[in-house]
Amino acid sequence: MQDLEITRPDDWHLHLRDGTALPLTVNAAARVFRRVIVMPNLKPPVLTAAAALAYHSRILASLDPASACEGFEPLMTLYLTDRTDPAEIARAKASAVVHAVKLYPAGATTNSDAGVTDITRVYPALEEMQRLGVPLLVHGEVTDADIDVFDREKVFIDRTLEPLVRDFPGLKIVFEHITTEQAAAFVATGPATLAATITPHHLLYNRNHLLAGAVRPHFFCLPVLKRNTHQDALVAAATGGSPRFFLGTDSAPHARQAKECAAGCAGIFNSHVAIESYAEVFAAQGALHRLEAFASFHGPDFYGLPRNTDRIRLRQEPWTGPDTLSMGSDPVIPMRAGEQLSWRVLAEQVA
Repeated sequence: MQDLEITRPDDWHLHLRDGTALPLTVNAAARVFRRVIVMPNLKPPVLTAAAALAYHSRILASLDPASACEGFEPLMTLYLTDRTDPAEIARAKASAVVHAVKLYPAGATTNSDAGVTDITRVYPALEEMQRLGVPLLVHGEVTDADIDVFDREKVFIDRTLEPLVRDFPGLKIVFEHITTEQAAAFVATGPATLAATITPHHLLYNRNHLLAGAVRPHFFCLPVLKRNTHQDALVAAATGGSPRFFLGTDSAPHARQAKECAAGCAGIFNSHVAIESYAEVFAAQGALHRLEAFASFHGPDFYGLPRNTDRIRLRQEPWTGPDTLSMGSDPVIPMRAGEQLSWRVLAEQVA
């Protein structure tokens, strides 16, 4: 067996949902992660600083102090729309709990109907974000019906992201949950204001896991899993040591019945096995010495926040992921269900 100590990590892209989902999502994340960037795509979406503060309170009320790491902190975000007032950006900045604003192209993913329809309509809000130092988090896909679903990220880079980077040189932009070699290359060669998160499922899986032999709805997420060559490019980006790439799980639960149906929801719940799965990927690449920077340093450095000071310990030992988890009264089929994992987080914290 091998033990590995790293600085406690943060999750820079997480869906906690709301209501009866919160006990599962909050506590699965809080067992390992000190800080989490919380996505705002609720129904209704989190459009204002006041709504973010109320959601922040509901999250903390769902926290089990006995199983959570000390000082767990949800970092809130606002949902960007065509009508976002720059004054709301200023209120969000002053709130001290809102740390970023999320851009969803309208219709791109779960609960994105209120998203941006024309990027130029949000330029006044982006100008205020650039002035105040509020990062923009981007779901990077176009939604045109005539663009193949596997090409939507690449087209978004050419059509939207490249002009954004050019027009707002002082705006920090996180290209979230990247899935293609084109995205990895664009971030790697872009300005220092551009970074990206990479999920554990896009490192572990490719579209064969979703489609080969049968449609497996619990591997369905957006952006969709791509071919293995893109997966290889993401693994290289994550494990290569570049500070442009950092941990963001995009963990997003749906009830089993919402996945196993004629029009299944997009999303993979992975918080309960996230750091263990990242460790597996890094170990396979002979890059365990770079896991700490990817998981614990690059994210806070980019956001301008202090690094965590306590540590966690992982041990290389086999165990099997749970087949189901409970989200209120609904079963959730999580990532790695019934799979053997090779790393485990030990219960104790390391000072």
